[in-house]
Amino acid sequence: MEATTITHVTTNNPNNTSIHGPVVEEVEGLIRVYKDGHVERSQFVPCVDPSLPLELGVACSDVHIDKLTNVWARLYVPTVTNSTSVSKLPLIVYFHGGGFCAGSASWSCYHQFLGRLSAKSRCLVMHVNYRLAPENPLPAAYEDGVNAILWLKKTRNDNLWPKQCDFGDILGGRQRRRLAAADALIKPLKIEGTILIQPFFGGEARTETERRVENNTESSVLTLASSDTWWRLTLPREANREHPYCKPVKITTRTLVCVAEMDVLMDRAMEMCDSDKKMIRCVVYKGVGHAFQVLGESQLANTLTLQMLCDIDAFIHHSEPLN
Repeated sequence: MEATTITHVTTNNPNNTSIHGPVVEEVEGLIRVYKDGHVERSQFVPCVDPSLPLELGVACSDVHIDKLTNVWARLYVPTVTNSTSVSKLPLIVYFHGGGFCAGSASWSCYHQFLGRLSAKSRCLVMHVNYRLAPENPLPAAYEDGVNAILWLKKTRNDNLWPKQCDFGDILGGRQRRRLAAADALIKPLKIEGTILIQPFFGGEARTETERRVENNTESSVLTLASSDTWWRLTLPREANREHPYCKPVKITTRTLVCVAEMDVLMDRAMEMCDSDKKMIRCVVYKGVGHAFQVLGESQLANTLTLQMLCDIDAFIHHSEPLN
């Protein structure tokens, strides 16, 4: 199987209000939904081609997962030399943030982060470009996650993958909800662990952090208002934030949860961590907000992003006791 070239297009028409009616939902700078259902996404982050600096030592390519749904993925493959001590490369299946409504595997911020992650952790990474809400409300993104794993199963013997790839063990992310139900379907592949980076959970009752951080854009790119909007756009019709899609699933594998101290979602993540301290390792990054590892520009954000990469590397390659 060969990699393919995928074109990324975002439209923004200043006359959309007169064409599609008033805006009924909006997260400023990211998405507008009009009365007739038309969706407009802004070019918040540049889209980039699958190329990385040679000195990083990671090859990158885009591949189609499902041409019918236009789901695709960006693959990161570390360059393996004869001097490496790793005989098998773990595989990370990554699903980007954006409230299930925004974001792309071609966004430069994710591309740079995952290139660094692949190089640092000596892992293959498959970043799934799943279908977005509100055009495709949940569970569409979860279904795309399962189909991506099934695609891995189907292509595991193709020349697309290096011989060092270990398809026995896979690390998943937020999509673990649906992957858990598909464990039997993906054999001989196995979900070895879960890494949750500032997981997007919700509820109708407000937490202390939600009341404290609320709409403070100086500390976090995610506000309480935007979080509520994402849920309204992505949940099935008539559902509220008590829907199971907003809640953590039962932990069945080793799990690393990365929490930002200034994140409006912090309390919900910590509640999950406190529910099973035997299986879950929790790391709190002080003084930074939501998505600092991909959108933060401060020296502190840069320093803690490197720390996060080291924490993920340790979680993948070592079996130290969890918290």
